[in-house]
Amino acid sequence: MSATVLTASALLLDMDGTLVNSDAVVERCWRRWALRHGLDPEAALKVVHGRQGYATMAVLLPDRPVEENYADNRVMLAEETADVDGVVPVGGAPAFMAAIADLPHALVTSADSALATARMTAAALPMPAVRVTAEQVGASKPDPEGFLKGAAELGFGPAECIVFEDSEAGIAAGRAAGMRVVGVGPRAAALSPDAHVEDLTQIRVETAEDGTIRLHISAA
Repeated sequence: MSATVLTASALLLDMDGTLVNSDAVVERCWRRWALRHGLDPEAALKVVHGRQGYATMAVLLPDRPVEENYADNRVMLAEETADVDGVVPVGGAPAFMAAIADLPHALVTSADSALATARMTAAALPMPAVRVTAEQVGASKPDPEGFLKGAAELGFGPAECIVFEDSEAGIAAGRAAGMRVVGVGPRAAALSPDAHVEDLTQIRVETAEDGTIRLHISAA
């Protein structure tokens, strides 16, 4: 079995699709929303992952006033936060989070704080001490703002960080931030990340004496 080794000083972790499998609730909520607005649910689901809700709505309803998207997004967040049925950890996530517990890492998610807490709790995963949620950024992924803020809060430059992401918007944000990207799951496979894994069971974490993080990534 071949393996790739990537080194970094800090890790920046997306949540949905990367640490937490929330596809069931995301699809339930967005299917209802699409039908309410006369849209094809299947077409809508192709663009919802990775972005904040208002940004997805702007793509799907480009002529709608942005204020309506923000208002609708608040309703959507409340629905998603209340619905954790089927929210589970991505394969290998508990062991991966345990392995990096004492290493520099941050959560960088398009969810707001309440939704992030609900989903990490439902998946029984520890919430990183450093996190960048929707409230803390002015622009949604694929804008790099969230990842750049996470790196700055950890005290490292972009080139020292590795991003873990599953979506097109998230991988684009990591690249725009000047960071290397490990793609997680099926959505990431076709997006040419620096490395790709089906889930986090394919990653083994080591720490060098100087604190450098070494990620051993096994081939699928």
